[in-house]
Amino acid sequence: MTTPGKSRANGEGTIYRRKDGRWEAAGYVLATDGSRKRVRVYGTTRKEAADKLTACIAASNQGRPVAASDSTVAMYLTYWLGNVAIHQLRENTHTRYRTCVRLYVVPGLGKKKIAHLTAKDIRTWLDRLRTTCQCCARGLDKQKRCCAVGQCCSKRLSPLTVTYVHSVLKSALEHAVREDELPRNVARNIKTGTPRPRRFEPLTVTEARRFLASIEGHRLQALFELALRTGLRKGELLGLRWEDLDLEGGTASIRRTLQRTPTAGLTTLPTKTVSSERRIALSTECVHALKRHRERQVRERKAAGDSWMDSGFVFTGPDGSPTDPSTLTRYFTSLCRAARLRRIRFHDLRHTAATLLLEQGVELVVIKELLGHAHIGVTATVYAHVRLRLQRRAIDTLGNALRDAESPDDPPSADPVR
Repeated sequence: MTTPGKSRANGEGTIYRRKDGRWEAAGYVLATDGSRKRVRVYGTTRKEAADKLTACIAASNQGRPVAASDSTVAMYLTYWLGNVAIHQLRENTHTRYRTCVRLYVVPGLGKKKIAHLTAKDIRTWLDRLRTTCQCCARGLDKQKRCCAVGQCCSKRLSPLTVTYVHSVLKSALEHAVREDELPRNVARNIKTGTPRPRRFEPLTVTEARRFLASIEGHRLQALFELALRTGLRKGELLGLRWEDLDLEGGTASIRRTLQRTPTAGLTTLPTKTVSSERRIALSTECVHALKRHRERQVRERKAAGDSWMDSGFVFTGPDGSPTDPSTLTRYFTSLCRAARLRRIRFHDLRHTAATLLLEQGVELVVIKELLGHAHIGVTATVYAHVRLRLQRRAIDTLGNALRDAESPDDPPSADPVR
C-alpha cells in the first residue's frame, strides 16, 4: 500500500486529505459518453477512499462506464438507467422510468451539470411541467386541430404524473449520493404535495349481480368469478397454475404473476410485493366454477389433440397457451357492453370486491390480507371514502337511537355495569 508521503503509480489516481478531514481520491475512468472523465470519490479514511477509486477504475477497465462528477443530468440518467436501475426494477417499471426520463426530465434538465443542479432548478422545472400544454411542447397535435392551429387544448400533466416524474429523478439522484457523486439529494428538498388518488367507481351490488349473470357460460367464467369475489389482480389470475389450487380445501396460493414485457414477451414474474405472495380462501361459488372450468379444459385438451400446449396454467386459450392480458381486457370489455354496464377497468373488479366487503362490515385487516397489500395503511388510504361512508351510516344510526325518546312500552333499562 502506498504511504501518505509517496506518490501513487501512473494510472492509480491521486489521494489527499481535505480540509474538512475527509479523504478524496480522483482518477480517470470511462464515462457514459465513451470519453475518459475524471471521477472523485470520498471516504472517512484513506483506505476507504482508495478502495472506492480502485473499484471505479476496475469497472472502467472492464468496459463499464462510471458517472463522473462533471456529467450532465442526461448523461448520468443514461448511466443510471442502463447500469443500476435495470438490475433493481421490473422490466415494465424500468420502461416507465425510461419513458419519464426521455419525455420530461431530459428536455427540461438534461443539459445541466449534475453537480450544479439546485433545488430551484428542479422546482422551476416541475412548475413548468404542471403548467405547460404537453400537446404544444411535444407536438402531439398531428391532426392540426388545436395547438398546431393556434387553439391550445391545455393538455397538462396530471398531479399524479408530475409526482411520479419527480420520484424518478429523486431515485436517480439518491443513487448519485450513495456513489459519492453528489453531497446531497437536492430533489428531496422539493415537495410536490400529495396528489389526490385516482377516483374509481366500483360496481354496485346490483351491477355486480348483473355482471355475474352476463358471464354465465363464458369459457373464462371462473376467472371473472374469482376477480369479483376475491379481488385478485389480473396478472395473479392469469399466473395461477392448477398446482396452486386446493379445491377440496377451498384455497388458492398466489405465487406469481403473468405479464407481457417488451423483451421477454408473455412471461411469469414474482408477485408485485412480498406481501402479495399469499394464500386465500375461496368461496363455494368459486370452487364450483373452477371445477366446471377444469372439466371444460379437459374437453378442450381432447379436442386440440397433439396441438395442445401443456402450459399448466388454469386460465388458457383453447389450445392450452397462456392467456394474454390484452385478450382478457377485450373479453371483459365485451362482457360489460353485453350486460349494459358503464365502462370500467378490469382492475375495478378488485376495487368492487374490497368495497363490497367493507360495506358488509369485514375488518380492514382481513381485506388487507385478501388483497395482498404490503401495509394496512395502503388499504386504508385507497378505500378511505368507503370507510367515511360507513362512519356516516354508524353516526346516523346512533343519532336515530338518541333522538327517539324512551316510550312507556320499552323494557326497563338494565342496571349499569360497575
